[in-house]
Amino acid sequence: MVIQELLKWGSEALSGIEYSNPQQETRLILSHLLGVDRSYLYAHGDKEVSEEEKDKFIRIIDRRKSGEPLQYILGTQEFMGIDFKVANGVLIPRGDTELLVERLIKFIDEEFDDKPYRMLDIGVGSGAISLSTAYHRPKGEILGVDISREALMIAEENRINLRLDNVRFIESDLFSSIGEEYREGFDIIASNPPYIPEGDGETLQKEIRMHEPALALFGGEDGLDYYRKITSQAMKYLAEGGLLIFEIGAGQGPDVARIMKENGFKAVTVEKDLENRDRIVAGRS
Repeated sequence: MVIQELLKWGSEALSGIEYSNPQQETRLILSHLLGVDRSYLYAHGDKEVSEEEKDKFIRIIDRRKSGEPLQYILGTQEFMGIDFKVANGVLIPRGDTELLVERLIKFIDEEFDDKPYRMLDIGVGSGAISLSTAYHRPKGEILGVDISREALMIAEENRINLRLDNVRFIESDLFSSIGEEYREGFDIIASNPPYIPEGDGETLQKEIRMHEPALALFGGEDGLDYYRKITSQAMKYLAEGGLLIFEIGAGQGPDVARIMKENGFKAVTVEKDLENRDRIVAGRS
């Protein structure tokens, strides 16, 4: 078979999958498999594909048809212009979270200019928040924590791949393993915690519900458990005037803002994403 025929077959095979873009995904799969960029596929549609490559392509398409996320199949996800390794057991970085990193970069530029900063990232997952912040603003010292050893292994691989020596990851249940030396030592605490209410599990897309780690998705009965836990302890670890910043789920802005105000945070703001949904809550110590 030639490239053009494989692309047509793959697009048709994926056409019934919910929340997919069959043509785009088929091109991503084949370009990844052949080790070429997508423009190559357009320019060489009549090029013959080996039987081995065709068989691998068919197996990948079958995995995608079963509902397995494409990012897990290919093992990578682009975030903030960086390719991050992802794997089963680690939450896939999403474009919505880029708003959080953009907000962090803006804060660092305004408050620190060219001076060093210290940041704590709670729930690192693949390391997307920690590492992209460090990559784009390398003057900082960043500590990332997660309860999942699998996530920490992936985050560390991404750190090594990016050659970032100013980021360190440790296993910790929120603040449990953070030493006394960090008391009032962070200028920023950032988190994209689990925020889906437990009762909403059946409403999630199948590929999320069946494949992404529940530990990174669900935040208790109302989805707010981790906001309460983090906010109640964060003040002890933030320097005066430090920033506590969260990504939030749909409709959670007022509740998370209230939790932060009740715990003594000032200048609390709720910021919207490009679709006009509450996405970020931030406040100062």
